Amino acid sequence: MDISKISSFKIDAPVKLSDRGTYEDFGASNKQLKEKYKDIRKDLGDLQDTLYAHGKYSVLVCLQGMDTAGKDSLIREVFKDFNVRGVVVHSFKVPTELELKHDYLWRHYIALPAKGKFGVFNRTHYENVLVTRVHPEFILDQNIPGIHSVADIDQQFWDRRFDQINDFEKHIADTGTIVFKFFLHLSKEEQRQRLLRRLHLKRKNWKFSPGDLKERKLWDRYQKCYEEAISNTSKPHAPWYIIPADNKKAARVSVASILWEELSKYKNIKEPELAPDIQADLNHYIKTLQAEKQ
Repeated sequence: MDISKISSFKIDAPVKLSDRGTYEDFGASNKQLKEKYKDIRKDLGDLQDTLYAHGKYSVLVCLQGMDTAGKDSLIREVFKDFNVRGVVVHSFKVPTELELKHDYLWRHYIALPAKGKFGVFNRTHYENVLVTRVHPEFILDQNIPGIHSVADIDQQFWDRRFDQINDFEKHIADTGTIVFKFFLHLSKEEQRQRLLRRLHLKRKNWKFSPGDLKERKLWDRYQKCYEEAISNTSKPHAPWYIIPADNKKAARVSVASILWEELSKYKNIKEPELAPDIQADLNHYIKTLQAEKQ
């Protein structure tokens, strides 16, 4: 299995989504793909233990994608071998009354992972330049000074939001949060098939909402908003990766592999050494415990 092409998933220039593929299998069978991400997730689980012991970095994994892109199942599979206390998942829904009383980044800032932990944002602060851009009337709920109607929301408003998001990510990166942003790039036809499966399979019915079809009609608008958001906010300290998502198992391999390869570059993440006085008395502690057995 050749996964070398995942290096091309990283975005370092303006992007056009129609030029990027939505399907990948790395020339492997479903069984091979599953075995691959199972191996990597064990390594990631071990790395998280070391990250916790080291205590100076946290990791933020941001997942975005159209409905049915596979975010939930990816989280379940990629992070399955983590210590449950080492990873915290936040799924951001419609802002609450309390959240609307703060600036739009507040609820994301307070959900950031503590040092030593992984945090996963299932939908992220980018909803504030995606959903709200497709539905600008939602901005009015935020009670922003100077914004009285949709007519007040111009291109400069969105440019400022991109700058604010870049500043937010630069700040957390500078203070020890390693940021990954993944866009699960799904084709419109694959989404249609997955929505049909939700309707045909009784155990999947609960996932379906008529609103899914309403948002699907806005597909092209969402694609344009994603292009602009990704192009304006993929930075060295917080890069975007566009992951082909029509094949869920290959998408999991891609995300897990990128996390592993990038985090492995941090050679300073290692278990702390014992204090010299404890190290010098290790044999004494061993003999004390062994004597108890006698």
